Amino acid sequence: MKIGVDGGGTKTELILVDPAGAIVARHTGPGCNPSLLGPQGARDKLLELLQQLLAQPGQVTISATQLYMAGAPAFWRETGDELNNFGRVITGDDSLPVLELATDGGPGLVLHAGTGSFVAARGFDGSLHYAGGLGWRFGDPGSGHDLGRRALAAGLLELQGWAPRTALAEAVVRHTGIADYAGNSRYFYTTEDANARLAAFAPAVLDLARAGNAPAQTALAGTLTDFVALARSVAARLFSETPVVCGVSGAILNHEVSAITLRALAATPPWPVEFRFFTDPPIEGVRRLLARL
Repeated sequence: MKIGVDGGGTKTELILVDPAGAIVARHTGPGCNPSLLGPQGARDKLLELLQQLLAQPGQVTISATQLYMAGAPAFWRETGDELNNFGRVITGDDSLPVLELATDGGPGLVLHAGTGSFVAARGFDGSLHYAGGLGWRFGDPGSGHDLGRRALAAGLLELQGWAPRTALAEAVVRHTGIADYAGNSRYFYTTEDANARLAAFAPAVLDLARAGNAPAQTALAGTLTDFVALARSVAARLFSETPVVCGVSGAILNHEVSAITLRALAATPPWPVEFRFFTDPPIEGVRRLLARL
């Protein structure tokens, strides 16, 4: 049997597949990013999750394990080399399963946005490329964090009274449970999980944008404009003007108002890509990669 792992900062998903490629066991646990847990903590967490996965079917023989993990690639290569009784261990970036879903192993690129965002691409020569994914400290355009940050900034100005008050201000108040500007500002500067709370505001922003709220639409247009600019630069370098598949992944980008905005941004100036919107989870991409072994 084979094991596939999709490891992120907040969640790790694992599957066990039989020789025919059918999933016989699944397990989901906390994230195991070494940037958050530290090197040893990440290794310990991964091993714990692998053992919990294998406890479901009982005694099995593992021929191969594929790890697609957030964090430094060199760290995960070293970690994979140290795993015993897990067959041939292959490690790769956590963008590869999403790219597999977008292009089915062929050339093209994918735009992915969750809490963070990235652009991944496969060239005509099979080479793999990654852009963005800088994290919240440096900005991930198109991500839930960046969209939430932009919209909350506009909402705080409304609460200050320097911008016309709209439904955005009321959404901020509902999100935090705090009615005034000073309290909200203090909250986001002092709360331990403030970054997660910024990203959690993104769904409300999308709904407001769909309802016609101008500040929410401006925040969405701004973050997607920057994201598309990054993707255009990747495509121009790798594919020139040749039309290629451009996968679109994640709940934020697949929201109807985001899809409309993306298509508009691709139309002016014309961008020779074929958008392929999909909502399959990354672990499905891991399953497909396992099938290629």
